[in-house]
Amino acid sequence: MSDNFLVTASPHLHSGSSSIKIMRDVIIALVPAVIAAGIIFGLRSLLVILTCVTSCVLSEYLFRKLLKRPNATYDLTAVITGLLLGLNLPVSLPLWMAAIGGIVAIVIVKECFGGVGQNFVNPAITARIVLLMSFSSAMSVWNQPFYYLHQGTDTVTSASYFQALQTGAEIPSLLNMFLGVRSGSLGETSALALLLGFAYLLWRRIIEPTIPVIFIGTVGLLSWLLGGEPLYQMMSGGLLLGAIFMATDYTTSPTTRTGQIIYAFGCGLITVLIRFFAALPEGVSYAILLMNIITPLIDRYTIPKAFGTKKEVAINEE
Repeated sequence: MSDNFLVTASPHLHSGSSSIKIMRDVIIALVPAVIAAGIIFGLRSLLVILTCVTSCVLSEYLFRKLLKRPNATYDLTAVITGLLLGLNLPVSLPLWMAAIGGIVAIVIVKECFGGVGQNFVNPAITARIVLLMSFSSAMSVWNQPFYYLHQGTDTVTSASYFQALQTGAEIPSLLNMFLGVRSGSLGETSALALLLGFAYLLWRRIIEPTIPVIFIGTVGLLSWLLGGEPLYQMMSGGLLLGAIFMATDYTTSPTTRTGQIIYAFGCGLITVLIRFFAALPEGVSYAILLMNIITPLIDRYTIPKAFGTKKEVAINEE
């Protein structure tokens, strides 16, 4: 048969994209948040982020070398995991704790399940929760903005938004919430920086708006119905960082539009339930982790059957 009549498996056209290019775009989208962290919390914030990135990259390289697997650090996924983990940590966290988080994210969550594309939960989210459970005191220290820029390394703390609600402390203005002039994790404070990254990802078509918009919108709507402040709720607690950069992880989020809607609504619902009714002050990380776990189930019931597939019929034995 002539080669002109051979039919190969799809896809027949290459989009010109690649995993490395996608990861590079995600890194670019995270640059505004990294810069904002450096401005708001000082150079130590960059040291925390660098520690996480270095720990993740070295862990991947050494673990794969130990198991005689090909080197995969060039795909930049470990760099992104380190960036996201660092942006989820407080500026005062001891560097050795940040390094442990990187090892947990790469070795336990990613490589022990086969490497990139095989992990069933987001590595950065899981590592943050492990650090929170293991070093709860250090992970709950929130430094005042600009403190490390002008003073020494003694810790001066202030209440986060949720702690301020519980204790009656002064709540930052909406403008400061938007710009990031408040206490919190390194990458969660500046809504402006995160929205700039979101716009870049949409422009580059790296992600669709479905998951972030429904996730954030669900939190805002349910918070309003429960008597909370929707704008504060949407700009606080790492919601923007989680919804834009972690809930949209290709590996751990549903593949269909219907599945993504269910997934995003579930993330928003669990976040609100934890914030308003649980003992924990914040729920974004736990919400994403729980919905990551049930993503295979969501895919199972939302992926349409291939055209021409016969419907399975149960046979009753006489």
